[in-house]
Amino acid sequence: MRLKTGTTPALNLALQGGGAHGAFTWGVLDALLEDSAIDFEGVSGTSAGAMNALCLAHGLMTGGRDGARETLARFWTSVAASSPFAASGDAGMSPALKLMLQWTNHLSPEQLNPFDLNPLRDILGEQFDFARLRRAAPVKLFIAATHANSGKLRLFRNHELSVDTLLASACLPTIHRSIVIDGEPYWDGGYSANPAVFPLAWQCASPDILLVLLTPLRYAETPASAEDIRQRLLELSFNSTFLREMRTFAHLREEAGNSSLPAWLLKMLPVGRLERRIAQLRFHAITADALLGELPPGSKLTVNLPFFESLRDSGREHAQAWLDRHRSSLGKRATLDLAQLFY
Repeated sequence: MRLKTGTTPALNLALQGGGAHGAFTWGVLDALLEDSAIDFEGVSGTSAGAMNALCLAHGLMTGGRDGARETLARFWTSVAASSPFAASGDAGMSPALKLMLQWTNHLSPEQLNPFDLNPLRDILGEQFDFARLRRAAPVKLFIAATHANSGKLRLFRNHELSVDTLLASACLPTIHRSIVIDGEPYWDGGYSANPAVFPLAWQCASPDILLVLLTPLRYAETPASAEDIRQRLLELSFNSTFLREMRTFAHLREEAGNSSLPAWLLKMLPVGRLERRIAQLRFHAITADALLGELPPGSKLTVNLPFFESLRDSGREHAQAWLDRHRSSLGKRATLDLAQLFY
């Protein structure tokens, strides 16, 4: 999608994964799509963030902004309807799902699911035209997965999009079989990037990067029970690479601003591409620490439409509030203090 002239510049989006909490990002995107002044250039996504990125790209390609909103709604509604584990309308897991998760401590995915049934595979295959996306996606997509035998990050780009690349980004290895692509096994992208921000900085023209964060940057309480501690450790491990990457960006920006030379002289000196790009970048963020941090750890695996819709509505409210505060800053200045948040 081309950058418009004379309007708000395009946003690059970094969409975190977080299972069912990804419905919050559905709401954020729904609100952004309502604002016709905002365009999108690049979208980096992991797990649920990758699904939202796919919906955005496919919907824009097939039906414009309204098409993207419809695609997001259809996807999340289908996910809710596909779950074999009935759940109440709150954030709790069904008893059947809790029992299955207990068995993951003792059985492999092949033993738990010998026929490799995966409703998400069916949804992706039915709702998305990957061949057309590979040819004509209107945004640059960066879908994160983790190479299971090395831990290295693998970013799948537009020309590599397929059902398997999306499944790889969301493959929890205790529940799902490894996704094999070109003979190589992949697991959830959250182990290596949640999400990857660097491709938005180096491979997109727009300097505005909006982080949509599902993992709280700071929790209000320290977990005490064994199960809550395990869940917190998982969340911290999924967020560690993202925090490290953002700390690097903060450090680079700090070093770029620490030159003892006057600004007028710096402008006259030859400056490399890295320095110019770092100076251009403008970071923004939509977070919901209070909301998502208070949800029970197992809520990421809660699959029911009322819960999804509640998170969607909250995402819309947070995005609209963010736009009200910061719309005038887009294209002009950052609204996120990297050093304060990530040092």
